[in-house]
Amino acid sequence: MKIAYIHSDKKTGTGADCINDLIVLKLKEHNVNVQSFYPHLTLLDTPINFKGINNILFFYSLLEKRDKILECDIIQGTTYTPLAFMHFLKPVVSHFGSTTIGFLKAVPRTNSIEKECADIFYALKKADAISEINLKTLRPLNDIVTIEKYAAQNADFIIATSEIVKNDLIENGIEPKKIEVIHNAIEDYWFNTAEQKFTKKPSLVFLGRIGEDPFTLKIKGFDRLMYLYQKFPELNKLSIAMTRNKKLISWMKDIIPNHQVESNTIKTDIPNKLANHAGSILLLTSRYEGFSLSLIEGMSQGLIPISFPVWVAPEIIRNGENGYIVNSIYEAEEKIRELIANTNLRKKLWINAKNTVEQFKSEILVHKMIALYKKIW
Repeated sequence: MKIAYIHSDKKTGTGADCINDLIVLKLKEHNVNVQSFYPHLTLLDTPINFKGINNILFFYSLLEKRDKILECDIIQGTTYTPLAFMHFLKPVVSHFGSTTIGFLKAVPRTNSIEKECADIFYALKKADAISEINLKTLRPLNDIVTIEKYAAQNADFIIATSEIVKNDLIENGIEPKKIEVIHNAIEDYWFNTAEQKFTKKPSLVFLGRIGEDPFTLKIKGFDRLMYLYQKFPELNKLSIAMTRNKKLISWMKDIIPNHQVESNTIKTDIPNKLANHAGSILLLTSRYEGFSLSLIEGMSQGLIPISFPVWVAPEIIRNGENGYIVNSIYEAEEKIRELIANTNLRKKLWINAKNTVEQFKSEILVHKMIALYKKIW
């Protein structure tokens, strides 16, 4: 088999970039012939309301490599990235790590969230860390919703990274029989760290992207995170956060006591930064995620997750066994207090959380991918 693997060459060092690189690397290690294709052309100087269309047309520039791509037996890409090849006589696999309709359903306007959370956005606006408390237009995102549905309908096979993503697709009219759930994996180095020592002084920890504008900040639950940080001024806090908003990072450092902020850290350096935090509490405050590598990465280092019921969390977290699923900021606050007060409970959850992530090794992911390719073949 020869696989044409379509993805962007924009490297942010996290999320989809890591998964794409990991899949290609591991497939090649298993002697699968994979060729990566990257678009390089883009539209310039388009107005903001064209952003969604611009993202889509960007991948049509791959038609210049049509002959090489169509030499492959299977064409795979993320969501709408293989769109230009869905009407040729080659099977197309569309890999959905999340859905834009999921984002839109999950993100409320600022005046519709808890007052304590809304106050965070007003404070950010006052500090000039954001320019508005709600996005002025959602048109680009709605354009992407339409094209994602079209891409899912026309793809021959769909990979969903969690049951939540699968349900989003089904609710949007996609046939369940062509959707296969294959969980993401984390890189091997997360499993090769030094032996962890349980900490007697747990910290509150956040890993991953925090957003940069009102919409993405709400997706990541930045307001929920800041609420919880402020409720525990005496606890140490560690945020290993990715964002392009430098004013946001400065605001976090100034407003939260006992807070260490590491911004845009190289991923391979993160395990070392977590080395003394085994048994600490990982806060997962997002309103929507398709999978969440940060959840799995944190648990691999012995962090105990307190998560809202998004991403893959409902599939793997068992309350009181390896973490907690919560449905409000107040319930999250209660669980933090419970863990801080009970060292034996933290020790149990620490061990179980670490053991849970064994199912997210890259070897498991690649064997499932190869099995799907064989079925298509």
